[in-house]
Amino acid sequence: MKNKHNQKEEKAQKETGEEEEEDNKKQDFYTTLNLPKDASPSDIRNAYKALVRRWHPDKNPPSLREEAEAKFKAITQAYEALNDKDNQNMFGLQQGSKREDPSSTSSFSTSSSSSGSYSRHRSADSLLHSANRRPTTSNATSSFSYTILRKKPPPIEKRLDCSLEELCFGCVKKIMITRDVVSTNGASHFLTSVPTKALSGQLISAIVKEQELLRIKVKPGWKKGTKITFEGMGDEKPGSLPADIIFSIAEKHHPLFKREGNDLVLAVEIPLVKALTGCTLSIPLLGGEKTNCIFDEVIHPGYEKVIHGQGMPNAREKGGRGDLHIKFRISFPTKLSEEQRSGIVELLQSS
Repeated sequence: MKNKHNQKEEKAQKETGEEEEEDNKKQDFYTTLNLPKDASPSDIRNAYKALVRRWHPDKNPPSLREEAEAKFKAITQAYEALNDKDNQNMFGLQQGSKREDPSSTSSFSTSSSSSGSYSRHRSADSLLHSANRRPTTSNATSSFSYTILRKKPPPIEKRLDCSLEELCFGCVKKIMITRDVVSTNGASHFLTSVPTKALSGQLISAIVKEQELLRIKVKPGWKKGTKITFEGMGDEKPGSLPADIIFSIAEKHHPLFKREGNDLVLAVEIPLVKALTGCTLSIPLLGGEKTNCIFDEVIHPGYEKVIHGQGMPNAREKGGRGDLHIKFRISFPTKLSEEQRSGIVELLQSS
């Protein structure tokens, strides 16, 4: 009886030690990601994304490559371990460890992040699919190697048409994209393809369709050719990193104005008589306003009027704007009577 009692105590102590060791490992995973132990799935995912961008070996100089590889490996291991826990909570999956209490799982909500000249918004459904994505390798070490060796395809370039008004005063462009995403046990109503063979209880890799709402904050003064990059927002394929999406600013044709650097050019047509005798013209400005200009002098071919500060904003100089250059097209009469001809000759000869 005493031996049986001792065996039970030893077994209980062993189980307690294993649980404490498991808790310590989990605590180390949270520490690796710089997170508290009660971090939500969204916090874990955001921390992982930020850290892998910071410590990806390809984005660090050769002098830091060894340190970057070690940190990248630890970050990947921590995220995969904690992400397994998230999958169990969300989908009731059991993967060789005891099931967690589903009530402890934080609910998903729409999130957004900004970087540089753009921000990125994702729907709750989109976040749910993203939480379930991870390399389907058998252990953390091979997962690290798999991540390092994956190649990134060339970026996907797209054109973003903007009017002169949008480039002058700024705006927010919203672009909805649909892309392929590698998922494990993804939602069935998004399923587009799946391997034909899978062992029972094994995670199934699938390609799902995911919608993303991309937001681009166009800043006043941006020019044709300005590029905005969304990292990793292209289609995902097994064995490859997702491509970047690059939007390039293109200027729409304007019926009145032409842009030259930070200046605007406006062509105004006037009859010959006004060019010779002077006139007052109502000049349109970009944005819909108008300004009156008085011309007392003769408007000759090549004559140009400059209105300062009515051009495009200077993106490098806060509050600075270019000028509006007014050029004239003089409309000549197509027919003259003999009397008119004689009068013009007499007038011009005497001047």
